[in-house]
This record gives sequence, structure tokens and C-alpha cells, in this order.
Amino acid sequence: MIAGMRILLPCLAALLLTGSAAARATGETDPAVGHYSAQLGPDALSALEVNPDGTFDYALSAGALDEQAHGRWMRHGGMLRFTTRPHPVAPLFVALVPAHAAGPLSVSVTWPDGQGIAGIDVTVGFDSGEPATGYTQEDGWTLPAGETRVPRWIRLDEPVHGVISPEFRIDPAAGTALAFKLEPNDLGTFDFRDAPVEIDGDDLILHRGEGRIRYSRRPR
Repeated sequence: MIAGMRILLPCLAALLLTGSAAARATGETDPAVGHYSAQLGPDALSALEVNPDGTFDYALSAGALDEQAHGRWMRHGGMLRFTTRPHPVAPLFVALVPAHAAGPLSVSVTWPDGQGIAGIDVTVGFDSGEPATGYTQEDGWTLPAGETRVPRWIRLDEPVHGVISPEFRIDPAAGTALAFKLEPNDLGTFDFRDAPVEIDGDDLILHRGEGRIRYSRRPR
């Protein structure tokens, strides 16, 4: 079992175990109230709780991705609508002051505590030709030594949660050892905004971004 799932599984289990008791305690005013689960594959599962007080709880673990959300639901005719509350603050990349160093352009990406981050996709653009691409290790990434073009911009991408930076301009005269910080903010909280939830018998179909997740009601 992957490490992320080991971390999130207790949260998923808590949703499944506590939901029916909460529903019985407060009274079920909507037939959609209940707890649901979705098995999305050998390393992917999700749990969903539609609470009678008008809130919902959501958790998903899929490969390296762990995410959750809490918010409000409302009924709109034959479906529900989910909105995360409070709205999460998106993570972002912050450019730090570059340093002068011998050798080709280098890039480091760290958390706020200074810990290096591996797996950040790097794209470096030039005045002409195709960009150079790569990805960081914990100690960063270095432009291949054979590259003779002058780098003009850089873009970073954290692929698990889809955090993409703007194109940062590169001034080689200011330094070629580039450093960036990834501010996590509410990284891992999914931002549902009036997301449709279809009701199909005892199943719920949650619209998550461009995808759909079908949940089956758990026994009470």
C-alpha cells in the first residue's frame, strides 16, 4: 500500500464509521443524507459523507494524490450542489533572490522550512528553439551543460495537485542559481464550487473538475 493511502485511510474509515450515527442523531431530512464510498482502482479509493446539517465531507486517495474537502451542500431539484467552505487558498510558487554560481543554470524548489522538493517539472525557455525540460530532485535541477542558449524564462509544475507557476523571467546578470519556494497554503483541499452531484438510485455521481466519481451508499 502506498504511503499516501496509509496516511489518508484513517480519515476515510472515520467518514464511513461515523456517518450513520450522526445521521440517526440529528434526523434525516433529505434522502441523499448518508455515507458513500467509491473504489476507483487498486490504489485509489474515496469516501463521501452527506450530513443532515447541510455539510459534506469528502476524502480521496489515488496514487500519490491525497485530498479532502469540507463544505456545504444544497439540493437543486433532482441533484445536490457542493461548495467547499471556507474556500481554500491555492498553493503557489514564490521566486526567491537568485544567487551567482559557476556553471549552468540551476534550480532549487523547497518547502517553507527549506526542505527540497523532488518531482517538480521544470521548463526553461529561450529566445528560439524548443524549451529545455526536466524535473527536480531534492537537491534541485541543473540545465544540461551542453546548452549554449541564454535562458529567458522558467515555469514550474507540481504535477500531483496541478500547481503551475507563471512564467518567471530570468535575468542571467542577476544570478544563475535560481531558487523558488512552494507555499502550500491549502494544498490537498479540493475547491468544489457549486459542483453538481447527480442522484442515481442509491448512488451519487460527483462532478470533480472534468471527471466524475460514482459513489455507492454504505449500509447503515
